[in-house]
Amino acid sequence: MKRIHLALPLVATFAAITSCHTTKEEKTTPFNQDQFPPAPVAERISQTFENFGEKRTDPYYWLKDKTNPKVIEYLKAENAYTDTVMASTKKLQETIYNEILGRIKEDDQTYPTFDNGYYYYNRSEKGKQYLTYCRRKGSMEAPEEVFFDVNQMAEGKNAFIFEGYFISPDNQKAAYLYNETGSYAEYTLKIRDLSTGSDINFRVEGVASVAWANDSKTLFYSTIDKSLRSHQIHRQVLDAPNSELLYQEDDARFSTYVSADKLKRHIWVFNESSSTSETRYLSADNPTQPLKVFLPRTQGVEYAVYPHKDYFFLRYKDDKHLNGEMYKLPLVGYTDHTLWKEFLAHDPNTRIEGIDVLKDYVVVSLRKNGLTQLEALPVAGGEKHVVSFPEPVYSVSLKENPMYDSGSFRYSYTSLNRPTTLYEYEIAEGKSNKLKEQEVPSGFNPDDYTVERLWATAPDGVKVPMAVVYKKGLKRDGSAPALLYSYGSYGSNSRVYFSTSYYSLIDRGFVFAIAQIRGGSDLGEQWYEDGKLLHKKNTFTDFIACSELLIKDKYTSADKLAIAGGSAGGLLMGAVTNMRPDLYHTVVAQVPFVDVVTTMLDDTLPLTTGEYEEWGNPNEEEYFRYMLSYSPYDNIKAQNYPNMLVTGGLNDSQVLFHEPAKYVAKLRSLKTDKNLLLLHMDMDSGHGGSTGRYGRIKDTAFEFAFILKCIGIEK
Repeated sequence: MKRIHLALPLVATFAAITSCHTTKEEKTTPFNQDQFPPAPVAERISQTFENFGEKRTDPYYWLKDKTNPKVIEYLKAENAYTDTVMASTKKLQETIYNEILGRIKEDDQTYPTFDNGYYYYNRSEKGKQYLTYCRRKGSMEAPEEVFFDVNQMAEGKNAFIFEGYFISPDNQKAAYLYNETGSYAEYTLKIRDLSTGSDINFRVEGVASVAWANDSKTLFYSTIDKSLRSHQIHRQVLDAPNSELLYQEDDARFSTYVSADKLKRHIWVFNESSSTSETRYLSADNPTQPLKVFLPRTQGVEYAVYPHKDYFFLRYKDDKHLNGEMYKLPLVGYTDHTLWKEFLAHDPNTRIEGIDVLKDYVVVSLRKNGLTQLEALPVAGGEKHVVSFPEPVYSVSLKENPMYDSGSFRYSYTSLNRPTTLYEYEIAEGKSNKLKEQEVPSGFNPDDYTVERLWATAPDGVKVPMAVVYKKGLKRDGSAPALLYSYGSYGSNSRVYFSTSYYSLIDRGFVFAIAQIRGGSDLGEQWYEDGKLLHKKNTFTDFIACSELLIKDKYTSADKLAIAGGSAGGLLMGAVTNMRPDLYHTVVAQVPFVDVVTTMLDDTLPLTTGEYEEWGNPNEEEYFRYMLSYSPYDNIKAQNYPNMLVTGGLNDSQVLFHEPAKYVAKLRSLKTDKNLLLLHMDMDSGHGGSTGRYGRIKDTAFEFAFILKCIGIEK
């Protein structure tokens, strides 16, 4: 499970980096802490840790215990202080909220998808926080069946996440996952009888994935352990009193999940770590069979199986083929590597990102030079069909296509100034048909804005891409405010996309930019490898290089530059703010993963042992010292910091609430400026903040109002 809405050289090396960039004279702003009552001061109760002869003292370690009334009292005091400081922005928050709402079609419906005799879609309704899930049998003219109204399910709940549903092969039942905590890790599994609309007597806690056998009465599901790792696969007949443990993953680096394939031929069990994978399977028609290993795991080898009626297609990746290659395997004897036929060769400049197998074509999503292209490759061989896109910066993603016999596939297209649009590509004709375009009710003209792709130069000479959008007529004299966003971990791309929210900043004169830094896989798998483990600092210096380019080329200035990132992107915020506080005026760190060393040393916490392949194992001295050299919490020091808004969620399972709480407490005790430092802790939810759509808009309006007010824009 990754820390990701919407989501780790030596100490001396870090000191050398920061000492080269002394903080400029404190940036002044009319919106500062002197205007308000004193901020809360957390009690200091020192806790000392020693590793490899290095002593660390943590005066705020006690804040991790949310059963301690003093912890809740402190969090409430921080929220009250934040409310006091932000009271003068209430009108601005309301204005931004209404602007964002005006760009959203509140009454909307997804384009239907046909699967096993039914058209499935969901819709949103004005004034309602959650989606309603519907289907029609055989035709969109048939009567509508509403099988999940999440608004009714969430009624009276402070938080509610509907994670998804799984229809039984006979179309009579739906297994579904939900929780009432706002956590993106712990779900309850229930089953709904679609003929009555009521749930049957079946409930399992802590479920992560689900699949039906073809008999529509045997269910497979994975369950989590105390560290929230999905570690067991269970098989259960619905009317049986107990489940059978089918598989247990004992290697703490790995998680295990279950799913059924498009052909409804097999049940698949996936075991995966950050660098290695293994797959097992059994017949969906004979669910009592034992699991069979497809290919045994080999450290550093990742593979994925994509079934075809006549073949298995295999995506294969190892340290010599980081971007992946693809093979066509026989159904019988596939373990004999001499029978593997190369279907798509490895390309060191092109990463295989997505695969969809149809009867006559294999559709692949490829990432090259930071951009995605789609290709349909004939199963029998021959000329490929390539979907081309005209814009210099865009994002494309394959959409689910449950119809194996289809001669077409769907994809969505978006860019910084192009609303998301769903297309269907007719492969034989080489033609894209528009199915549905995101509507902006308040009006939107893409030609009013300029989109550019810039390349910053990192300290090691590597060119780092950045996508930028701003309103036409912008004066490039450094006077414009800007917001720079990125993530930079787990190989997750920092996608460019159309946001109904960011235009509340752009229309106020902001430059909005997305940095595609190392640690993501925007430029291929090597781009990811070069921003993880002992190369993690490249993520931070890439972001700093992008910041410096925006200032150097006068898109903005340090007195106008705001930055934002969440989860592992919040780690990014903390690291670059420690390293170069002079570059930034305002920072929004959402649910930030900032206490890297202490968290990664505590294997009782969620997402620790399984993350060693991403950040390193701090029980090994080399990794310990490297982590310590950049961990934001450990590197806070007495210097001026920008205005900062830090958010957290009391029920967060990805980044536990105490990390942002401790981070703010320590910053307060050491920073030497009068800039604002606020903690906004959601006491009802988790990693993603508010779970309802209107609540999420309010969260965004709050954060944007903070940025605008700090930079001096009040309307």
